[in-house]
Amino acid sequence: MSQAPLKRGDRAQDIENKIREGIISGTYAPGSALRQEELAQQFEASRMPIREALRALSVEGLVQLVPNKGAVVAPISAAELRENFEMREAAETLAIRLSVPHLSNVQIDKAAQIERDIKGAGIAEYGALNKAFHCTLYAPAQRPRLLAHIQSLHDLAERYLRFTLKYFDYQPKSAEEHDAILQACYQRDAKEAERLTSKHITEAGSILEEYLANH
Repeated sequence: MSQAPLKRGDRAQDIENKIREGIISGTYAPGSALRQEELAQQFEASRMPIREALRALSVEGLVQLVPNKGAVVAPISAAELRENFEMREAAETLAIRLSVPHLSNVQIDKAAQIERDIKGAGIAEYGALNKAFHCTLYAPAQRPRLLAHIQSLHDLAERYLRFTLKYFDYQPKSAEEHDAILQACYQRDAKEAERLTSKHITEAGSILEEYLANH
């Protein structure tokens, strides 16, 4: 039985997801042009859903719409990275501080299982699992707008995260830090969980920022 054709909005969303993954994975290199006619051929689509997808990705910061030039993949930027991890640090320390008093062992166990999955994951799966780990611990804060903000920051940070994983062998360090955050949560030590979350975000960001600033 054949699948029903995608509606125009669904088609644009599907294309958006595929272009996003291409940018995050490096298939579309930073600074490279995203030509509508080429993308339309690649995805066997009209230009309308291509335009919608590129517009949505520009709002996320992954694509730049340049007058008289068109869409280009946003460059890897030390300044953008710093802004992202500064915003993440502010939002996620607030989230964990609000969440810890309300966390159940079941919720912490769920995050611990995600961390076990992370340890066996490849780079392509790492970002989604990492986001799920953190957001599982933040959910009891009951701040849906804050959580949505954090999720969008994780999405934007993923290509930087993949870069860090690839060039800095970051996974063992991240796993150690995740385990420490979990222990603080089991002990319901909100101050320690907040301190560890801050350290986890800022140290990873600073390592990559220094590298980008010097290359």
